[in-house]
Amino acid sequence: MKYVTTVLASTIVTGFLLGISVNGFSQDSKTQPTDQNLKDQSKKLEAPAPVPVYTPPKRGAPGGRIGGATRGIQREVFLLSVLAPDHSGFTTSEQPSLYWFISNSTSLPVELTVMDPQGIQPILETRLPSPVTAGVHHFRLSDFNVRLAPGAAYRWFISVVPDADRRSKDITAGGAIERVEMPEGLQAKVAQAAKSDLPSLYGEAGLWYDTVAAISELIEAAPQDQALRKQRTALLTQVGLTGITE
Repeated sequence: MKYVTTVLASTIVTGFLLGISVNGFSQDSKTQPTDQNLKDQSKKLEAPAPVPVYTPPKRGAPGGRIGGATRGIQREVFLLSVLAPDHSGFTTSEQPSLYWFISNSTSLPVELTVMDPQGIQPILETRLPSPVTAGVHHFRLSDFNVRLAPGAAYRWFISVVPDADRRSKDITAGGAIERVEMPEGLQAKVAQAAKSDLPSLYGEAGLWYDTVAAISELIEAAPQDQALRKQRTALLTQVGLTGITE
């Protein structure tokens, strides 16, 4: 009887311990992340910021984008375009950056002009260093000590000059820009937002040039980030700029 009792006790204890072991293993296995979960978490971490949506302003000075066609002479054929909407775009900056695009590099002279609100006298005329490479370029008005007055509409142009003696042959693209006050409540949002959120904030507020500058500055800080470049391309298509590729 002692032997049987001992065997039974041993069996019960062993079974009890095995039960704990099995249950413990089963519980641990439930908490282990699966490969699919890891992939899902990775996708969430890598999810790009949303494409900024541009809301055109309800008011604005007449005028808009000109040019933007594929043109050229002899062997130099290219798309020249300003990154501007088909209406007068807004900015809150006194000295904004203006962006433009050329599809192929050129050794021809390239000139930048900014006209006064009356469109009579240029407030800036300068020639860019040659050659000019293909891609998106920009210039800062602060580099030329040019300031925009609030409430005034300016026009700006990029011109490729095939023949300096016959300026009628210039290949030109241009846009319109107007400096406006910061919309109510936007300043506080901008102050608290991450840089990656600025393009969307400016776009929703109808500030075209600030939107383009914000997304372009992100690209300049991370030039290998293809998601940011795709976001800028998607933004440009919203105003009909479909031929600009990077």
